[in-house]
Amino acid sequence: MKFKRLGNSGLQVSALGLGTNAFGKRADEKTSIGIIHTALDQGISFIDTANIYAGTESERIIGLALEGRRQEAVLATKAGLPRAEGPYGSGSSRRHLMLELEGSLRRLKTDYVDLYQIHTFDPHTPLDETLRTLDDMVSSGKVRYIGASNYAAWELMKALGISEARNYMKYTSIQCSYSLADRTPEIELLPLCLDQGLGIIPYFPLAGGILTGKYSVSGAAPAGSRAETDPNFNRFLSRERIELGDEVSRIAAELGTPPTSLSLAWLMHQPVVSTVIVGATRVEQVQQNLPSAALELDKQTLERLDQVSQPFRSGEPFAFYRLP
Repeated sequence: MKFKRLGNSGLQVSALGLGTNAFGKRADEKTSIGIIHTALDQGISFIDTANIYAGTESERIIGLALEGRRQEAVLATKAGLPRAEGPYGSGSSRRHLMLELEGSLRRLKTDYVDLYQIHTFDPHTPLDETLRTLDDMVSSGKVRYIGASNYAAWELMKALGISEARNYMKYTSIQCSYSLADRTPEIELLPLCLDQGLGIIPYFPLAGGILTGKYSVSGAAPAGSRAETDPNFNRFLSRERIELGDEVSRIAAELGTPPTSLSLAWLMHQPVVSTVIVGATRVEQVQQNLPSAALELDKQTLERLDQVSQPFRSGEPFAFYRLP
């Protein structure tokens, strides 16, 4: 497994990470624990979760899986999106973040998290309050590094400026939707991260499975696919994205590699991408994703992929989660 630095920090993360939002939902406890153990055995150290995944079940299951193996993992979680109703159930206030961090630590059965991320920008809380709270968490030893998620470029730059002025711990990374089917971060976010030394952690790296080539314009959704288990996902299945998936599959076939590996490897070749989080609902999927970390793409292949995905540099992001 290849390792990269998370931004300009000293933290080394596996180039391929494990996304866990299916744990406790589309993957039961036993299967999820097997997935985590297989990932660790194969050198995948970065495990990403959040306090809201499967109603906190994801964190609880990860805590069980990491008993006796905590030091093998770089553990990341998040808070900020709605977890409960009412004025204190979401956001990035000191009250909410302190409460949620303690809950995450209990469920994860650990006394610290390697990376604590704000799940989305909170327009109702002063950034100074959020950043001071995160700085206190680092000082307490309960958090090692901090990151953002679903921030617009101007929001992230404002946060970095406040941290610089106040001498707070700075954001080390940013999570965003990024894939061949969503290259919108390249317009503003990626140049910002290059300049400021942040690592990008893409989510939806396979566009929910579209880049695996399993969807067709006229055919029904494959059994067990996200489109079948989550009808809301069908809003992403545009003709243009499905045709992109077909084109990626054709290029992958010429190279003798699965389209999944090609799509993930393309991301790993992009500047400032530190780790690519990929979900799994079966142990076999972890094994299938491993070759992507070793796949080297030549200049011609990168240019072809750039050409076929060029239309997806503009427009709306594939996904962007915000507070109401």
